[in-house]
Amino acid sequence: MKLFRELMKDAEGATAIEYGLIAALIAVAATVAMGALGNSVKNTFNSVSGTMNNAQSGTA
Repeated sequence: MKLFRELMKDAEGATAIEYGLIAALIAVAATVAMGALGNSVKNTFNSVSGTMNNAQSGTA
């Protein structure tokens, strides 16, 4: 019973779990942001490529 009371008073485990949850939230947010940024960059390069192809063929 004494061991159980000691474990209940120990806050280090809870702190580690909280830090783990915060790290997971940051990782998810970073992944979503990078995915959106990647699509934006892809669209920009496709637009530039199309414009350059049209300029080269004289249809711009």
